[in-house]
Amino acid sequence: MSRYFILLLWVFVWTGCAVDSEKEKAMAENSISPTQVARYVKDLASDDFQGRKPFTEGEEKTTAYLADAFRKLGIKGAFDGNYFQEVPMVKITYNPDKQLHFENPKGKLTLNYIEDYIVSTSHVTDSVSVQNSEVVFAGYGIVAPEYGWNDYKGLDVKGKTVLVLVNDPGFATQDTTLFNGNAMTYYGRWTYKYEEAARQGATGVLVVHSTDAAGYGWQVLTNTASDNLYIQQADNNRNDCAITGWITDTACKNLFTANGLDFEQARNQALKKDFQAISLNTKLNLTIRNTLEFNKSKNVVGLIEGTELKDEYVVFSAHWDHFGIGPVMDGDSIYNGAADNATALACMLETARAFSKIKNPKRSILFLACTAEETGMLGSRYFVQNSGFDSQKMVANLNYELLLPVGKYKDVTVTGLGQSELDRYVADAAQEQDRYVAPDLQPENGMYFRSDHFNFARAGVPSLFIKGWQDSREHGKKWAEERIQEYWATAYHKPDDEYNEHQDFSGIAEDAQLFFKIGYRLANEKVYPQWSEKSEFKKLRQ
Repeated sequence: MSRYFILLLWVFVWTGCAVDSEKEKAMAENSISPTQVARYVKDLASDDFQGRKPFTEGEEKTTAYLADAFRKLGIKGAFDGNYFQEVPMVKITYNPDKQLHFENPKGKLTLNYIEDYIVSTSHVTDSVSVQNSEVVFAGYGIVAPEYGWNDYKGLDVKGKTVLVLVNDPGFATQDTTLFNGNAMTYYGRWTYKYEEAARQGATGVLVVHSTDAAGYGWQVLTNTASDNLYIQQADNNRNDCAITGWITDTACKNLFTANGLDFEQARNQALKKDFQAISLNTKLNLTIRNTLEFNKSKNVVGLIEGTELKDEYVVFSAHWDHFGIGPVMDGDSIYNGAADNATALACMLETARAFSKIKNPKRSILFLACTAEETGMLGSRYFVQNSGFDSQKMVANLNYELLLPVGKYKDVTVTGLGQSELDRYVADAAQEQDRYVAPDLQPENGMYFRSDHFNFARAGVPSLFIKGWQDSREHGKKWAEERIQEYWATAYHKPDDEYNEHQDFSGIAEDAQLFFKIGYRLANEKVYPQWSEKSEFKKLRQ
């Protein structure tokens, strides 16, 4: 047999395999169905699932449903055939003083719970009492050496309670040279404020709420203020601040005024690198009594094993939890969470359906439905740290979050555009769908730090948060923006986030196909996408 003939035969076989592979890929992608997306959402957002809150009957129904869905797709459990990863957590239900007392030489200022402030504690104990804690305004509460910024310089906050502004100075000034300009950095997130105050040794921290700077109204906070979940830690979270919480900007202004200080002047001073913390010459007194419930929640994880690179992983994620049964609004108390996050789960399951029809991807694929995103992204954090799957072998994370069932979009919005080379994968897949890539509409809200992909990013894994969002194929940009604003105003973290038969799931199915295209490419190549040079996560991967 001549070399020429052998080469010709090899080319023929290789071409035939490539054609078969493309046919298989197209068939798998076309199996994704808006009708099936709607079925999943209708089930998961039904009253029968009771709002999918961890530690409830709603959790048991939800996690069993998801495991069964993976099983029906022929996708095995990721833990030696078991779909469940137990996440040991403690639920702390707070009963704080209904009034918060601030005492100063001029007298006493009293604030009212819910109306003026909310407080919590992560300390796993029956009660936490803070008495005569000096109150200090610490600006934005940021220590960022790379920006030459330190709001705690020269300040000893041990035993004290700090007031800090939400977001970061870049948003307040709109100065593109300050932090990341209008786009929130992680330094702007309330979670960072809590963490930094604890590192500094503060007894308490209260974040000053402003709707524009926070990205959501006061009611979003008060609706879920009664309890929270925490991962069980050996130290019972004693290294955290004893009290954490929020105070309205109006109440904070009144607190300054009661002490002869000007809050607006102090807020302006906090925009400068040479800011010096301000003592309010005031003592805070507060007690929180806790009810503790120890339990285990569940992540639900499916696995498709790869061939050549089976110890490398493409990870898809979507959280299954919502807020369960809560305060009554317009006669309804079940927080069904249809868009947040049943649509995302449905989108992931349809992506999984497509992959279940593919033979032998080179890399393994994980489908993670995680618990407790709404209470601090706990399930994804626990998975990254304790799953047994090496995060250094995780090629990428693709996260689904809050997809609106309003039809198809021309855009693919990338929250965190510019973070990594994954942007190129999105652009190529979007082009195949005759779509274009768009940056986040409101980077000042810090959405890149507010869903489960962030825990992968913190472990150095390049992570995507993408969806159609801004430009309706049928109705255009203005209409799409109106739908977003309508959702934020009427449904976000409210009982009105419900399924109805008039919703259009075609765009969510198209997003599932987009996720499949990106994931298929990642699962069948050998390179690792990299963080961009400017990304704060690059050093973590290295």
